[in-house]
Amino acid sequence: MSGAQPPTDHSVGGALPDAVKALAAAADQTAAVLEKLPASDRRTAQDRAAAAAAKAEVRALRCAFLDAHVDAVYAELTGDRARHLRLDELAESAAIRFPGLVPTAEQLAADRDRPQAAKEGHEIDQGIFFNRVLASRTSGTHLLEAMLRPTERAQRLLPGFAGTGSADLGSVRLERRGAVTHLTLCRDDCLNAEDGRQVEDMETAVDLALLDPATEVGVVRGGVMTHRRYQGRRVFSAGINLKTLHHGGIPLVGFILRRELGYIHKLQRGILLDEPARWSGRTVEKPWVAAVDGFAIGGGAQLLLVFDHVLAAADAYVSLPAAQEGIIPGASNFRLGRAAGTRFSRRLILQGRKVWATEPDARYLIDEVADPAALDDAVDRAAETLRGPTIVANRHMLIAAEEPPDTFRHYMAEFALQQVLRMYDDDVLDKVRRFSERGA
Repeated sequence: MSGAQPPTDHSVGGALPDAVKALAAAADQTAAVLEKLPASDRRTAQDRAAAAAAKAEVRALRCAFLDAHVDAVYAELTGDRARHLRLDELAESAAIRFPGLVPTAEQLAADRDRPQAAKEGHEIDQGIFFNRVLASRTSGTHLLEAMLRPTERAQRLLPGFAGTGSADLGSVRLERRGAVTHLTLCRDDCLNAEDGRQVEDMETAVDLALLDPATEVGVVRGGVMTHRRYQGRRVFSAGINLKTLHHGGIPLVGFILRRELGYIHKLQRGILLDEPARWSGRTVEKPWVAAVDGFAIGGGAQLLLVFDHVLAAADAYVSLPAAQEGIIPGASNFRLGRAAGTRFSRRLILQGRKVWATEPDARYLIDEVADPAALDDAVDRAAETLRGPTIVANRHMLIAAEEPPDTFRHYMAEFALQQVLRMYDDDVLDKVRRFSERGA
């Protein structure tokens, strides 16, 4: 870096006020270096090396700063943990209160409309921040609990859904039939490939089903598609929307982390309510059924690992093409080994193995296979089997044994950093660029 020498690790490890000033000064120096360089997608090899060196120096200081002060930072942002900030709120507050720690709203906005390959990579600094927050038992546990609370949107829509038993959120439709609420994924334009819109709607839908007193069981299933190759057929999920990723529309905080710590975490653990009357347990939990038509690819396959009963049509398949996409398949690396063993997990994740519903190995992912024409009835029977308070209590204890909160928190801390590094690695950018150019 040109100009004054960057502060040492010691300077950000001292008293918090001094450390904040030192980190802000280092971040300003890095910004000055980057401003003198061409835009990220027009840099020469020498320019890229200069930018990488400048970023690496200040990122090392961010890590040292957080290693020394993460709990103090988190306490200040949350009013000594009296406020429960969601991921985006926490990041926004950190950018204002601790300059240079995470990207500003202006920096993120400048990157937002650029293709992934043309971004500056400011989200990596968010990854560092959430890596350290989640790694702290005090701060990380509080953040996980904040993300288990129902969203404002769901609370606003709850009276209408509770009264009518139906809601159309855009990319997800809800319909209560008896004591079972069906969540239908209906992004028919992209085979239910997930983006920020679908993550938003799914968290709202899961919240509504959990909050609704008349719902005992939730069912998630793909809707009927209009896509030319699957017109008139149901499809569960094509995974992450790679076109959107290429165009820069898959953010770390608003999609990657929100998806795992929001609706998927709620499918697993329920929603958390602070009500004095709930002295016997703070969460509202319900059993969930998944029905796979067509395929569950990538993110769709990840979802299956948190359901209590998974059905699939006999002509459906499941795959986790993480190696081909170049990214980490969410919490699959955490959950799949428990369900299927280490050898099968490596074949599925590292080699992209496709598993058809009728194969013997499908038993690790699918509980029941039905003829496509009989899947509706099979879903109804499965949902009926999972009704009742005894199911909920036993499910709660199974999850407590299988996935302790601290173990999940440690995984997500590492995931927050490793995933964002993958999102900005050259091989991933090249893969999503080629995918988009194919017009898939």
